[in-house]
Amino acid sequence: MDNSQYVKWFRNSSPYINAHRGKTFVLMLEGEAIADDNFAHIVQDIALLNSLGVRLVIVHGARPQIDQALSVLDIKSQFHGDLRITDKPALNAVRAAIGIVKSDIEARLSFGLPNTPMHGARIRVVSGNFVTAKPKGVIDGVDFQHTGEVRRIDRQAINQQLDQGNVVLLSSCGYSPSGQMFNLAAEDVATRAAISLAAEKLILMGEGGGLAANNGEVESDSGIISQITADELSHLIDSLEGEYKMHAEASLVAVHAGINRVHMLSHKNDGALLQELFTHKGAGTLISADDYEQLRQANIEDVGGILKLLTPLEEQGILVRRSREILETEIHRFKVIERDGMIIACAALYPYSSDLAELACVAVSGDYRSGERGDRLLKAISKQAKAENKTKLFVLTTRTAHWFMERGFEEADLSALPQERQSLYNFQRNSKIFIKDLTEC
Repeated sequence: MDNSQYVKWFRNSSPYINAHRGKTFVLMLEGEAIADDNFAHIVQDIALLNSLGVRLVIVHGARPQIDQALSVLDIKSQFHGDLRITDKPALNAVRAAIGIVKSDIEARLSFGLPNTPMHGARIRVVSGNFVTAKPKGVIDGVDFQHTGEVRRIDRQAINQQLDQGNVVLLSSCGYSPSGQMFNLAAEDVATRAAISLAAEKLILMGEGGGLAANNGEVESDSGIISQITADELSHLIDSLEGEYKMHAEASLVAVHAGINRVHMLSHKNDGALLQELFTHKGAGTLISADDYEQLRQANIEDVGGILKLLTPLEEQGILVRRSREILETEIHRFKVIERDGMIIACAALYPYSSDLAELACVAVSGDYRSGERGDRLLKAISKQAKAENKTKLFVLTTRTAHWFMERGFEEADLSALPQERQSLYNFQRNSKIFIKDLTEC
């Protein structure tokens, strides 16, 4: 990356940095992540998030480490469905494995990160009995013994630590009020912690990462669904299995309980955490209650974002220049698409006294031109025009004629425009005129 690319990337990441500061993220790391060579890089990224003011709760799993401990003790694992049955001998292996993983994470985060960009960063990691557990009980006649589920998260104690800038570490185990230890699923701990803390994000890092794309429904060539709503995921979940299904189920629980966004990432992908949080493309799958790109009516606070979007196109001569003052007086005519607090697309409707209305200022950010956002705006503007009893929509363009022709617009003469619009025609720009019949759509 040369300096200009770096500067552009850093500037583009600044809205995300501001948006994430002071927010609570719950990050779940499977036991495989801790054993992976890439974990050293994940530790650097955790340190960076902490330095940027993100309130971090890390939940770790220990499945492979428990399997290894059971093998050393010559104890055979017992499962019912996807759940491990933890009897008393197996509980010793669980204690040993979780203790080793926990101490390894604490040691790595306390290491000072020598020879890394975060050298000298001091991360205070706090763990404790923040998770109260209860037994899973008997299911289908099977007693799960020391396998349990989360009963309560000590929200107040965790928030006290986060308020002091500490990173809170939760293990995949919990304790009952009577002092018994229970083996818990990391997904259960992470989900319940996110819900209890009203976290902004729940991030699930596993081996597979995001969900494989269906029908090419993806914004990049990565083969991963970049975003999906909870409703869409619920229709897809029966086709999933293993880790993907467990993470998808945890995602649905979290979103339905009010967590704004859940991210599924791969711990094998170096930098996946930073790509997902600080770039528009991301690196995995985002699950949200609704489409987190919102198409809405513009308001006065959007003027700055619209100007930033239009300026490059105005400089290229694609759009006519509009001053801030004009935009402020005409903002009620605009519709915008907002993503992560940024205006990434806009369009405006100018009705005339006849049965015609003008579609103007159609603009989509260069980073977002592959997601049919222009079509969404055209549909919304057309709907508004029809609601205002307009039967035809016209547009003036110098560079994007074919885009409009592909969407049913037909070329027309200047005389087809309303008289008041003809008088404003700029013969120097020599824009082509296209009209679409709204009664046919």
